[in-house]
Amino acid sequence: MVFTAVAATLLVQDIKINNFVRDGFELGLDLEGGSHLVFQSERENPTDTQMEGVISVIRKRVDSFGVTEPLIQRMGADRVLVQLPGVTDVDEAEALIGKTAQLEFKQRDCDDINCDTFTDSEIGLTGENLTDAFVSTDPTAGYPIINLRFDSQGATIFGEVTGGIAGTNNRLAIFLDDEELIAPTAQRAILTGQAVIFRNNPPFSIEQAELITLQLEAGRLPVPLIAIERRTVDATLGADALEKSRIAGIAGGLLVALFMVLYYRVPGLLAAIALGLYVALVLALFKLIPVTLTLAGIAAFVLSIGMAVDANILIFERMREELRTGRSMRAAVDVGFNRAWPAIRDSNLSTFIIVGVLWWFGERLGASLVQGFAVTLFIGVAASMFSAIFVTRTFLRLAASTPLAKRLVLFIPATAKARTQNRLS
Repeated sequence: MVFTAVAATLLVQDIKINNFVRDGFELGLDLEGGSHLVFQSERENPTDTQMEGVISVIRKRVDSFGVTEPLIQRMGADRVLVQLPGVTDVDEAEALIGKTAQLEFKQRDCDDINCDTFTDSEIGLTGENLTDAFVSTDPTAGYPIINLRFDSQGATIFGEVTGGIAGTNNRLAIFLDDEELIAPTAQRAILTGQAVIFRNNPPFSIEQAELITLQLEAGRLPVPLIAIERRTVDATLGADALEKSRIAGIAGGLLVALFMVLYYRVPGLLAAIALGLYVALVLALFKLIPVTLTLAGIAAFVLSIGMAVDANILIFERMREELRTGRSMRAAVDVGFNRAWPAIRDSNLSTFIIVGVLWWFGERLGASLVQGFAVTLFIGVAASMFSAIFVTRTFLRLAASTPLAKRLVLFIPATAKARTQNRLS
Protein backbone atom coordinates (compact mmCIF):
# COMPACT_ATOMS: atom_id res chain seq x y z
CA MET A 1 0.00 0.00 0.00
CA VAL A 2 1.23 3.43 -0.81
CA PHE A 3 -0.07 4.67 2.51
CA THR A 4 2.80 2.81 4.15
CA ALA A 5 4.61 5.87 2.94
CA VAL A 6 3.69 8.35 5.50
CA ALA A 7 3.46 5.82 8.29
CA ALA A 8 6.79 4.16 7.92
CA THR A 9 8.75 7.32 7.29
CA LEU A 10 7.43 9.25 10.26
CA LEU A 11 7.04 6.46 12.80
CA VAL A 12 10.77 6.34 13.35
CA GLN A 13 11.28 10.08 13.63
CA ASP A 14 11.26 12.30 16.73
CA ILE A 15 8.69 15.05 17.17
CA LYS A 16 10.13 18.29 18.55
CA ILE A 17 7.66 20.98 19.49
CA ASN A 18 9.09 23.47 22.01
CA ASN A 19 10.03 21.32 25.01
CA PHE A 20 8.14 18.29 23.70
CA VAL A 21 11.21 16.19 22.92
CA ARG A 22 11.46 12.47 23.47
CA ASP A 23 13.94 9.87 22.33
CA GLY A 24 11.64 8.16 19.86
CA PHE A 25 8.51 6.08 20.06
CA GLU A 26 7.94 3.25 22.48
CA LEU A 27 8.37 0.12 20.38
CA GLY A 28 6.75 -3.21 21.04
CA LEU A 29 8.55 -6.49 21.39
CA ASP A 30 8.28 -7.31 17.68
CA LEU A 31 10.16 -4.12 16.80
CA GLU A 32 12.54 -3.66 19.73
CA GLY A 33 13.31 -7.28 20.52
CA GLY A 34 13.26 -9.03 23.87
CA SER A 35 11.78 -12.05 25.63
CA HIS A 36 8.28 -13.47 25.30
CA LEU A 37 7.04 -15.90 27.94
CA VAL A 38 3.70 -17.46 28.79
CA PHE A 39 3.25 -19.02 32.24
CA GLN A 40 0.47 -21.38 33.25
CA SER A 41 -0.77 -22.19 36.73
CA GLU A 42 0.08 -25.71 37.85
CA ARG A 43 -3.02 -25.62 40.03
CA GLU A 44 -6.31 -26.31 38.29
CA ASN A 45 -8.97 -23.58 38.30
CA PRO A 46 -7.06 -20.86 40.18
CA THR A 47 -9.23 -18.08 41.59
CA ASP A 48 -9.22 -14.52 40.30
CA THR A 49 -7.61 -13.40 43.55
CA GLN A 50 -4.79 -15.90 43.13
CA MET A 51 -4.14 -14.83 39.53
CA GLU A 52 -4.16 -11.17 40.56
CA GLY A 53 -1.62 -12.05 43.21
CA VAL A 54 0.53 -13.82 40.60
CA ILE A 55 0.47 -10.76 38.34
CA SER A 56 1.33 -8.51 41.31
CA VAL A 57 4.31 -10.71 42.22
CA ILE A 58 5.58 -10.83 38.63
CA ARG A 59 5.18 -7.08 38.18
CA LYS A 60 7.18 -6.31 41.33
CA ARG A 61 9.93 -8.70 40.28
CA VAL A 62 10.12 -7.26 36.76
CA ASP A 63 10.13 -3.67 38.07
CA SER A 64 12.95 -4.46 40.47
CA PHE A 65 14.95 -5.83 37.52
CA GLY A 66 14.76 -2.46 35.75
CA VAL A 67 12.93 -3.59 32.60
CA THR A 68 11.31 -0.62 30.84
CA GLU A 69 7.76 -0.86 29.51
CA PRO A 70 7.14 -4.55 30.27
CA LEU A 71 3.84 -6.16 29.31
CA ILE A 72 2.33 -8.37 32.02
CA GLN A 73 -1.17 -9.51 31.20
CA ARG A 74 -3.54 -12.29 32.16
CA MET A 75 -4.51 -14.71 29.40
CA GLY A 76 -7.70 -16.61 29.99
CA ALA A 77 -8.30 -18.24 33.35
CA ASP A 78 -4.88 -19.65 34.25
CA ARG A 79 -2.18 -18.07 32.08
CA VAL A 80 -0.02 -14.95 32.26
CA LEU A 81 1.73 -13.32 29.31
CA VAL A 82 5.05 -11.60 30.06
CA GLN A 83 6.94 -9.57 27.45
CA LEU A 84 10.25 -7.99 28.44
CA PRO A 85 11.66 -5.56 25.85
CA GLY A 86 15.44 -5.49 25.75
CA VAL A 87 15.87 -8.74 27.73
CA THR A 88 17.29 -11.05 25.06
CA ASP A 89 18.31 -13.89 27.40
CA VAL A 90 15.08 -15.86 27.79
CA ASP A 91 16.67 -18.09 30.46
CA GLU A 92 17.50 -14.99 32.49
CA ALA A 93 13.94 -13.74 32.00
CA GLU A 94 12.43 -17.02 33.16
CA ALA A 95 14.70 -17.07 36.20
CA LEU A 96 13.65 -13.50 36.98
CA ILE A 97 9.97 -14.40 36.96
CA GLY A 98 10.42 -17.60 38.93
CA LYS A 99 12.73 -16.31 41.63
CA THR A 100 11.57 -15.97 45.23
CA ALA A 101 11.00 -12.40 46.34
CA GLN A 102 12.57 -11.45 49.67
CA LEU A 103 9.85 -10.97 52.28
CA GLU A 104 11.45 -10.28 55.67
CA PHE A 105 10.21 -9.67 59.21
CA LYS A 106 12.47 -7.57 61.44
CA GLN A 107 12.24 -6.50 65.07
CA ARG A 108 12.15 -2.73 65.35
CA ASP A 109 13.45 -1.29 68.63
CA CYS A 110 12.19 2.28 68.93
CA ASP A 111 14.27 4.99 70.61
CA ASP A 112 11.31 7.28 71.36
CA ILE A 113 7.57 7.06 71.88
CA ASN A 114 6.75 8.00 68.26
CA CYS A 115 9.40 5.63 66.89
CA ASP A 116 10.94 8.41 64.84
CA THR A 117 14.35 6.85 65.40
CA PHE A 118 14.78 3.10 65.63
CA THR A 119 16.98 0.11 65.02
CA ASP A 120 15.89 -2.87 62.91
CA SER A 121 17.39 -6.28 63.59
CA GLU A 122 17.16 -9.61 61.77
CA ILE A 123 15.07 -12.30 63.46
CA GLY A 124 15.27 -15.13 60.91
CA LEU A 125 11.62 -14.85 59.85
CA THR A 126 11.05 -14.61 56.06
CA GLY A 127 8.39 -15.09 53.42
CA GLU A 128 9.23 -18.78 53.26
CA ASN A 129 7.68 -19.11 56.72
CA LEU A 130 4.45 -17.34 55.70
CA THR A 131 1.91 -19.89 54.50
CA ASP A 132 -1.10 -17.64 53.99
CA ALA A 133 -2.26 -14.02 54.10
CA PHE A 134 -5.86 -12.97 53.57
CA VAL A 135 -8.41 -10.30 54.44
CA SER A 136 -11.41 -10.86 56.70
CA THR A 137 -13.81 -8.76 58.74
CA ASP A 138 -13.54 -8.19 62.47
CA PRO A 139 -16.68 -9.86 63.90
CA THR A 140 -17.08 -7.21 66.58
CA ALA A 141 -16.07 -3.92 64.99
CA GLY A 142 -16.92 -4.87 61.40
CA TYR A 143 -13.81 -3.39 59.78
CA PRO A 144 -11.26 -5.21 57.57
CA ILE A 145 -8.37 -7.04 59.21
CA ILE A 146 -5.33 -8.85 57.79
CA ASN A 147 -4.77 -12.48 58.75
CA LEU A 148 -1.32 -14.13 58.75
CA ARG A 149 -0.46 -17.80 59.07
CA PHE A 150 3.04 -19.23 59.57
CA ASP A 151 4.56 -22.68 59.35
CA SER A 152 5.83 -24.39 62.52
CA GLN A 153 9.27 -22.78 62.38
CA GLY A 154 7.79 -19.37 61.66
CA ALA A 155 5.24 -19.77 64.45
CA THR A 156 8.03 -20.39 66.96
CA ILE A 157 10.03 -17.33 65.87
CA PHE A 158 6.90 -15.20 65.66
CA GLY A 159 5.88 -16.20 69.18
CA GLU A 160 9.27 -15.29 70.61
CA VAL A 161 9.39 -11.90 68.89
CA THR A 162 5.82 -10.89 69.72
CA GLY A 163 6.40 -11.95 73.31
CA GLY A 164 9.45 -9.71 73.47
CA ILE A 165 7.76 -6.60 72.06
CA ALA A 166 4.31 -7.08 73.64
CA GLY A 167 3.26 -4.13 75.76
CA THR A 168 6.13 -1.96 74.51
CA ASN A 169 6.49 0.63 71.79
CA ASN A 170 8.68 -1.71 69.74
CA ARG A 171 7.33 -3.13 66.51
CA LEU A 172 7.49 -5.98 64.02
CA ALA A 173 8.44 -4.40 60.69
CA ILE A 174 7.62 -6.25 57.46
CA PHE A 175 9.70 -5.63 54.32
CA LEU A 176 9.31 -6.76 50.71
CA ASP A 177 12.58 -6.50 48.78
CA ASP A 178 13.80 -3.94 51.37
CA GLU A 179 10.64 -1.83 51.01
CA GLU A 180 8.67 -1.43 54.23
CA LEU A 181 5.05 -2.59 54.00
CA ILE A 182 3.81 -2.19 57.57
CA ALA A 183 5.20 -2.11 61.12
CA PRO A 184 2.56 -3.16 63.69
CA THR A 185 2.93 -3.45 67.46
CA ALA A 186 1.98 -6.55 69.48
CA GLN A 187 -0.55 -6.66 72.31
CA ARG A 188 0.64 -10.04 73.57
CA ALA A 189 2.76 -13.04 72.65
CA ILE A 190 1.23 -14.97 69.71
CA LEU A 191 2.19 -18.62 69.94
CA THR A 192 -0.30 -20.27 67.57
CA GLY A 193 1.31 -19.14 64.31
CA GLN A 194 -1.86 -17.25 63.39
CA ALA A 195 -1.96 -13.48 63.77
CA VAL A 196 -4.30 -10.61 62.98
CA ILE A 197 -3.18 -7.12 61.95
CA PHE A 198 -5.67 -4.31 62.42
CA ARG A 199 -5.61 -0.53 62.69
CA ASN A 200 -7.67 1.92 64.71
CA ASN A 201 -8.50 5.55 63.99
CA PRO A 202 -8.95 5.06 61.13
CA PRO A 203 -9.24 1.33 60.42
CA PHE A 204 -7.99 -0.22 57.18
CA SER A 205 -10.23 0.27 54.18
CA ILE A 206 -10.94 -2.91 52.23
CA GLU A 207 -8.72 -1.62 49.41
CA GLN A 208 -5.81 -0.94 51.79
CA ALA A 209 -6.13 -4.34 53.45
CA GLU A 210 -6.26 -6.15 50.10
CA LEU A 211 -3.24 -4.23 48.82
CA ILE A 212 -1.15 -5.12 51.87
CA THR A 213 -2.25 -8.74 51.57
CA LEU A 214 -1.21 -8.87 47.93
CA GLN A 215 2.15 -7.37 48.85
CA LEU A 216 2.61 -9.95 51.57
CA GLU A 217 1.75 -12.63 49.05
CA ALA A 218 4.42 -11.18 46.75
CA GLY A 219 6.97 -12.95 48.90
CA ARG A 220 5.77 -16.13 47.25
CA LEU A 221 3.63 -16.95 44.23
CA PRO A 222 0.03 -17.69 45.25
CA VAL A 223 0.05 -20.60 42.79
CA PRO A 224 3.03 -22.42 41.24
CA LEU A 225 3.75 -21.50 37.62
CA ILE A 226 5.28 -23.36 34.71
CA ALA A 227 6.58 -21.75 31.51
CA ILE A 228 4.65 -23.24 28.57
CA GLU A 229 5.93 -20.84 25.91
CA ARG A 230 9.21 -18.97 25.68
CA ARG A 231 11.03 -17.33 22.82
CA THR A 232 13.43 -14.52 22.05
CA VAL A 233 12.56 -11.87 19.46
CA ASP A 234 15.60 -10.53 17.59
CA ALA A 235 15.71 -6.74 17.56
CA THR A 236 17.41 -6.76 14.15
CA LEU A 237 14.19 -8.03 12.57
CA GLY A 238 12.31 -4.98 13.80
CA ALA A 239 15.09 -2.62 12.75
CA ASP A 240 15.16 -4.18 9.29
CA ALA A 241 11.38 -3.87 8.96
CA LEU A 242 11.45 -0.22 9.98
CA GLU A 243 14.28 0.57 7.57
CA LYS A 244 12.50 -1.07 4.66
CA SER A 245 9.29 0.70 5.61
CA ARG A 246 11.14 4.01 5.64
CA ILE A 247 12.31 3.47 2.05
CA ALA A 248 8.87 2.36 0.93
CA GLY A 249 7.39 5.26 2.82
CA ILE A 250 9.23 7.91 0.87
CA ALA A 251 8.11 6.47 -2.46
CA GLY A 252 4.58 5.84 -1.27
CA GLY A 253 4.16 9.29 0.21
CA LEU A 254 5.22 10.92 -3.04
CA LEU A 255 2.79 8.77 -5.01
CA VAL A 256 -0.12 9.65 -2.73
CA ALA A 257 0.63 13.38 -2.91
CA LEU A 258 1.13 13.22 -6.68
CA PHE A 259 -2.16 11.41 -7.23
CA MET A 260 -4.13 13.82 -5.06
CA VAL A 261 -2.65 16.90 -6.75
CA LEU A 262 -2.99 15.64 -10.33
CA TYR A 263 -6.51 14.33 -9.96
CA TYR A 264 -8.05 16.87 -7.58
CA ARG A 265 -5.88 19.90 -8.37
CA VAL A 266 -6.01 22.57 -5.64
CA PRO A 267 -8.25 20.50 -3.31
CA GLY A 268 -5.76 17.64 -3.65
CA LEU A 269 -2.88 19.91 -2.69
CA LEU A 270 -4.80 21.17 0.32
CA ALA A 271 -5.69 17.59 1.27
CA ALA A 272 -2.03 16.59 1.11
CA ILE A 273 -1.16 19.43 3.49
CA ALA A 274 -4.05 18.48 5.80
CA LEU A 275 -2.92 14.86 5.70
CA GLY A 276 0.55 15.90 6.81
CA LEU A 277 -0.98 17.75 9.76
CA TYR A 278 -3.12 14.69 10.51
CA VAL A 279 -0.05 12.44 10.62
CA ALA A 280 1.77 14.88 12.90
CA LEU A 281 -1.26 15.02 15.23
CA VAL A 282 -1.59 11.25 15.48
CA LEU A 283 2.12 10.70 16.07
CA ALA A 284 2.09 13.39 18.75
CA LEU A 285 -0.79 11.56 20.46
CA PHE A 286 1.15 8.30 20.21
CA LYS A 287 4.02 9.93 22.08
CA LEU A 288 1.94 11.76 24.66
CA ILE A 289 -0.33 8.87 25.72
CA PRO A 290 2.08 6.98 25.08
CA VAL A 291 1.18 4.19 22.64
CA THR A 292 3.54 1.25 22.30
CA LEU A 293 4.00 0.69 18.59
CA THR A 294 3.95 -2.81 17.16
CA LEU A 295 3.74 -4.07 13.59
CA ALA A 296 0.00 -4.52 14.12
CA GLY A 297 -0.28 -0.98 15.46
CA ILE A 298 1.58 0.42 12.46
CA ALA A 299 -0.82 -1.49 10.19
CA ALA A 300 -3.75 0.13 12.02
CA PHE A 301 -2.16 3.55 11.62
CA VAL A 302 -1.68 2.96 7.89
CA LEU A 303 -5.32 1.92 7.64
CA SER A 304 -6.44 5.10 9.40
CA ILE A 305 -4.41 7.18 6.93
CA GLY A 306 -6.26 5.47 4.11
CA MET A 307 -9.57 6.30 5.77
CA ALA A 308 -8.50 9.93 6.12
CA VAL A 309 -7.74 10.11 2.39
CA ASP A 310 -11.03 8.36 1.64
CA ALA A 311 -12.95 11.01 3.59
CA ASN A 312 -11.27 13.76 1.59
CA ILE A 313 -12.14 12.01 -1.67
CA LEU A 314 -15.81 11.83 -0.67
CA ILE A 315 -15.78 15.55 0.10
CA PHE A 316 -14.06 16.50 -3.16
CA GLU A 317 -16.40 14.41 -5.31
CA ARG A 318 -19.44 15.98 -3.67
CA MET A 319 -17.91 19.41 -4.13
CA ARG A 320 -17.27 18.73 -7.81
CA GLU A 321 -20.88 17.74 -8.29
CA GLU A 322 -22.00 21.04 -6.82
CA LEU A 323 -19.59 23.00 -9.03
CA ARG A 324 -20.96 21.23 -12.09
CA THR A 325 -24.46 22.40 -11.20
CA GLY A 326 -23.23 25.99 -11.29
CA ARG A 327 -22.88 26.75 -7.59
CA SER A 328 -20.29 29.23 -6.42
CA MET A 329 -17.06 27.91 -4.97
CA ARG A 330 -18.00 28.81 -1.35
CA ALA A 331 -21.44 27.25 -1.71
CA ALA A 332 -19.98 24.13 -3.34
CA VAL A 333 -17.57 23.71 -0.41
CA ASP A 334 -20.32 23.99 2.22
CA VAL A 335 -22.88 21.83 0.42
CA GLY A 336 -20.24 19.28 -0.55
CA PHE A 337 -19.20 18.85 3.07
CA ASN A 338 -22.79 18.59 4.27
CA ARG A 339 -23.59 15.88 1.73
CA ALA A 340 -20.40 13.93 2.34
CA TRP A 341 -20.72 14.02 6.13
CA PRO A 342 -23.35 11.22 6.52
CA ALA A 343 -21.16 8.74 4.61
CA ILE A 344 -18.05 9.76 6.55
CA ARG A 345 -19.89 9.60 9.88
CA ASP A 346 -21.46 6.19 9.27
CA SER A 347 -18.26 4.57 7.99
CA ASN A 348 -16.25 5.84 10.96
CA LEU A 349 -18.92 4.88 13.49
CA SER A 350 -18.94 1.34 12.10
CA THR A 351 -15.15 1.32 12.46
CA PHE A 352 -15.46 2.42 16.11
CA ILE A 353 -17.85 -0.47 16.74
CA ILE A 354 -15.35 -2.89 15.21
CA VAL A 355 -12.60 -1.34 17.35
CA GLY A 356 -14.70 -1.98 20.47
CA VAL A 357 -15.23 -5.61 19.49
CA LEU A 358 -11.53 -6.09 18.78
CA TRP A 359 -10.59 -4.57 22.15
CA TRP A 360 -13.08 -6.82 23.96
CA PHE A 361 -11.80 -9.96 22.27
CA GLY A 362 -8.20 -8.93 22.85
CA GLU A 363 -8.88 -8.40 26.55
CA ARG A 364 -10.76 -11.67 26.91
CA LEU A 365 -8.16 -13.73 25.08
CA GLY A 366 -5.11 -11.88 26.36
CA ALA A 367 -4.12 -10.91 22.81
CA SER A 368 -2.12 -7.73 23.33
CA LEU A 369 -1.45 -7.32 19.60
CA VAL A 370 -5.18 -7.20 18.91
CA GLN A 371 -5.68 -4.61 21.65
CA GLY A 372 -2.80 -2.54 20.31
CA PHE A 373 -4.29 -2.66 16.82
CA ALA A 374 -7.66 -1.53 18.21
CA VAL A 375 -6.22 1.38 20.23
CA THR A 376 -4.10 2.64 17.34
CA LEU A 377 -6.99 2.38 14.89
CA PHE A 378 -9.32 4.24 17.26
CA ILE A 379 -6.89 7.14 17.67
CA GLY A 380 -6.19 7.28 13.95
CA VAL A 381 -9.82 7.22 12.84
CA ALA A 382 -10.86 9.83 15.43
CA ALA A 383 -8.07 12.11 14.24
CA SER A 384 -8.99 11.48 10.59
CA MET A 385 -12.54 12.70 11.24
CA PHE A 386 -11.17 15.85 12.83
CA SER A 387 -8.77 16.39 9.92
CA ALA A 388 -11.38 15.90 7.20
CA ILE A 389 -14.18 17.93 8.79
CA PHE A 390 -12.22 20.81 10.28
CA VAL A 391 -8.76 21.09 8.72
CA THR A 392 -9.59 20.33 5.08
CA ARG A 393 -12.81 22.32 5.26
CA THR A 394 -10.98 25.35 6.64
CA PHE A 395 -8.35 25.15 3.90
CA LEU A 396 -11.01 24.92 1.17
CA ARG A 397 -12.95 27.86 2.57
CA LEU A 398 -9.78 29.93 2.58
CA ALA A 399 -9.08 28.91 -1.02
CA ALA A 400 -12.66 29.80 -2.00
CA SER A 401 -12.10 33.36 -0.80
CA THR A 402 -9.04 33.87 -3.03
CA PRO A 403 -8.82 34.65 -6.78
CA LEU A 404 -8.10 30.96 -7.34
CA ALA A 405 -11.81 30.25 -6.87
CA LYS A 406 -12.57 31.95 -10.19
CA ARG A 407 -10.47 29.42 -12.10
CA LEU A 408 -12.56 26.26 -12.10
CA VAL A 409 -9.87 24.38 -13.98
CA LEU A 410 -7.89 24.35 -10.74
CA PHE A 411 -10.73 22.53 -8.98
CA ILE A 412 -12.29 20.29 -11.66
CA PRO A 413 -10.90 18.80 -14.91
CA ALA A 414 -11.11 20.92 -18.03
CA THR A 415 -13.62 18.58 -19.70
CA ALA A 416 -15.90 18.83 -16.71
CA LYS A 417 -15.50 22.60 -16.73
CA ALA A 418 -16.52 22.70 -20.41
CA ARG A 419 -19.62 20.60 -19.74
CA THR A 420 -20.51 22.92 -16.88
CA GLN A 421 -20.16 26.02 -19.01
CA ASN A 422 -22.20 24.46 -21.85
CA ARG A 423 -24.95 23.54 -19.43
CA LEU A 424 -25.01 27.06 -18.02
CA SER A 425 -25.11 28.60 -21.52
